[in-house]
Parts: sequence; C-alpha cells; structure tokens
Amino acid sequence: MTNTTEIKRVFSGSSWEPKIGYCRAVRAGQHIYVSGCAPVKDGQIVGKGDPEAQAARCIEIIQGALKELGADLSHVVRTRLYCANAERDWEAIGRAHAAAFGKHPPATTLAQVALIESEMLIEIEADAYFPE
Repeated sequence: MTNTTEIKRVFSGSSWEPKIGYCRAVRAGQHIYVSGCAPVKDGQIVGKGDPEAQAARCIEIIQGALKELGADLSHVVRTRLYCANAERDWEAIGRAHAAAFGKHPPATTLAQVALIESEMLIEIEADAYFPE
C-alpha cells in the first residue's frame, strides 16, 4: 500500500523552531495541525498582563498559519488552550476565543500549565480539517 498524502509545512521564522525542531503548522492531506502559538510579535511578548490580548494574538498567529495552508479559522475542529493562571484568566481568554470561533466553535480544552516565559499568560494550539 502506498501513502500518497502530501505533507506541507509552514515555518514562522521563530528562533525556537530550529532549536526545538518543529514548525508552525503541518498539513497532512485534509488535516492541519498548528503548534502551540505564544503571544509574540517581532520577538516581543504582546499584551503583557492582558490575557485577552494575548489570546487574540495567539489566534491571529493560528489564522496566519492556516491561511498559508489554504484554510481559515472556520476549519478549526479542536483547540487546546494552555494558560498560566486559569482561575484568574479563563474568562478573558474565553472572550478572545469566543470572538474568533463563536460562529464555528471547535472542541476545546483549557488547562493550567507552566509556560516557558513568565510574561506569557496563554499559548494556544489548533487542529483543523480542510477537505480538498
């Protein structure tokens, strides 16, 4: 049996990608997997102290990766939200998530974790299904 699924990768240019050995997103046939996106722009953390702004920035990065692979946020079927302080920030993060995905809500999980940078309040990853 031959596997004919083409694999496409999108890179963000982040210095973390070669250090850790990952890419921003991978498309395998009809499935797209977007790595965890942190609230960074031009190497700087966006929205310091503002979980809603940080979540919105993460979703903006996801949207950009999906676009490069021919999809958009309406194709997202699952998100995973990793936040530094769920009790304090879940509502603000939820507002940003609902604003982006409210018309096409994915399955989702929000978990409290330790993030790599103390000023990062949220990191979001996404899976999408995009019929060819």
